[in-house]
Amino acid sequence: MLSSAYAHELAQIKAKGLYRRRLIIDGAQGPSVRLKDKQVLNFCSNDYLGLAKDPRLIRTFKQAAERYGISSGSSPLVCGRSRALADLEAAVAAHTGRDKALVFSSGYLANLAIMNGLASDKQDLVLQDKLNHASIIDAAILSRARLRRYLHRDIDSLKRRLRLPARQRLVSTEGVFSMEGDIAPLPGVVAACREHGATLIVDDAHGLGVLGEGGGGSLEHFKLNQNDVPVLMATFGKALGGAGAFVAGSAELIDFLLQKARPLIYSTALAPALAASNRAALEIAANEPGRREKLFALIKRFKKGAHELALPLKDSATPIQPLMIGDAETAVRISDKLLEQGVLISAIRPPTVPVNSARLRITFSAGHTAAQVGRLLECLSLVLGKFGIERHAA
Repeated sequence: MLSSAYAHELAQIKAKGLYRRRLIIDGAQGPSVRLKDKQVLNFCSNDYLGLAKDPRLIRTFKQAAERYGISSGSSPLVCGRSRALADLEAAVAAHTGRDKALVFSSGYLANLAIMNGLASDKQDLVLQDKLNHASIIDAAILSRARLRRYLHRDIDSLKRRLRLPARQRLVSTEGVFSMEGDIAPLPGVVAACREHGATLIVDDAHGLGVLGEGGGGSLEHFKLNQNDVPVLMATFGKALGGAGAFVAGSAELIDFLLQKARPLIYSTALAPALAASNRAALEIAANEPGRREKLFALIKRFKKGAHELALPLKDSATPIQPLMIGDAETAVRISDKLLEQGVLISAIRPPTVPVNSARLRITFSAGHTAAQVGRLLECLSLVLGKFGIERHAA
């Protein structure tokens, strides 16, 4: 039984409209999902390229499971590194234009591994964008380094903090910000890091597969290479429709992390069947640019309609389109009303986003249709009108 202190805190969470609940999706992820015996439009998944239930990936997964079984059996440093995992790491390195890669079971573990390995001294300095993902922030807090945060996408703010004394400086930013949908000004960040001798780390979880002609992500978008961004992290569980994550960089970096990264050393390796399907997804993302073309056509369609309706969108050119509400409890009530209309969009609230910036995080997939986007706009206009949400176009 919870102590009175925990029970009191839980009651406060509920009172502030911040209580978290879990949904049960009965079936595969996709542009529509089954929820409580009802099929609803899904506009809150990170399945940007519509690959989560691609039959080719399912077939590859099944074939690999037949060959390797279900579990990898152990850490990749004991006997858990299957041939499928080794092949995936080689494919990641080739896809990202880097020497080598390490695969982890999740993006959270990958970010912990980076900071755990590279920020090993209290005289080290980690500088992070103010709106970085929680896993990146937590990783720095749990490291031995000092953490300082610079204003969101503000190169001058970053430069001021780069002047702080340190044994070594690490700068960490998302490529595409998970809750904002905007893109980091990476060329400016690269120049600032080069000027001050800092090592740049980019978490491209929401950029990989989406940006760049070949789906190489925000680095390909800006034509940046391994020398510009020494440490690249991204995940398989978003645009690529799988699970797990990787860190890619120079052979020296990967060898160093292999020796030092506790989240890798002391975790069971990614399941071989997932490794095989992740590798197949990389190939699809690179070879089917039409998926990205359709995705961005849908985004354009939505933004045009949202502008006509004067919806309070943030300025984003990616599949992540935050619709700003402000009050957390109101955001939850709007989300519930949309679900009654057959549209699933989660309310994102503090501490995931700053206080008074609760939002509906609308996301798009190449699997959506123009008609589904039209239905989304109709429902948003109807429900927001009932709540009296102030209208203003981005």
